[in-house]
Amino acid sequence: MNKDRLKKLARSKRFIEGIYNYCDRWCERCPQTSRCMNFAISEEEFPDPEARDIRNEAFWERMSGIMKETMELLRGSAKEWGIELETTVSIEDMKEMKAKDEEVKNHLLSRSAKKYSEWVEDWFKERETLFFETAAAAREGVSLEEAIEVIRWYQYFICAKAMRAVRGKVEDEEEDNAFPSDSDGSAKIALIAIDRSIAAWATIRHYLDDDEKEVIDLIAFLDSLREAIEKTFPRAREFIRPGFDEIDKNP
Repeated sequence: MNKDRLKKLARSKRFIEGIYNYCDRWCERCPQTSRCMNFAISEEEFPDPEARDIRNEAFWERMSGIMKETMELLRGSAKEWGIELETTVSIEDMKEMKAKDEEVKNHLLSRSAKKYSEWVEDWFKERETLFFETAAAAREGVSLEEAIEVIRWYQYFICAKAMRAVRGKVEDEEEDNAFPSDSDGSAKIALIAIDRSIAAWATIRHYLDDDEKEVIDLIAFLDSLREAIEKTFPRAREFIRPGFDEIDKNP
């Protein structure tokens, strides 16, 4: 995709600005793909399934091309605006960034979210045969296979977004920003992922007899994590995600 095409897409009124900043990256299940520029670029650049496969070399080659063209466009715009993009990172800056990384990594929310993803991985590894035999069953309109898909999709996503929210909170406290906080937006999508994961675990619970207690323990752990995130980010649920939580004025 050339720079002119990228500019044309960016000017299109059918796209919702920033809609991809606080989504769950699950394009196959998203009702707003027609309004998302990221999705449009992906469809144009990777028209066949093989090219979209992240394991395919063609995917990474095209991604590299998009990145280079985007950076060229960014540098060109920066010059017009008088912005200097090239800055030197000092040793002190690197130490400060490393300290922030450690603070985020060791935060209670980050550690709890990581524990959940590891717990899920161990839980599924121990029950591969069981789910292979019962995946075709369905209950209350949601199949076991669909419930597993939801849990697996958000297994690591929750931790990633919780850590981003924590990092944003650290930076917000330093800058005292009055604008809507990215940390609240990240916390909100983490909460949504938790809500959906709890519902999926509740579905799985109906299929199990021997393992019901551990499923309940997982749900309780997720609920505690949800409560902790809500207390740490009390305005997260109120955050308006472009295209998802606001009234669409440009259908």
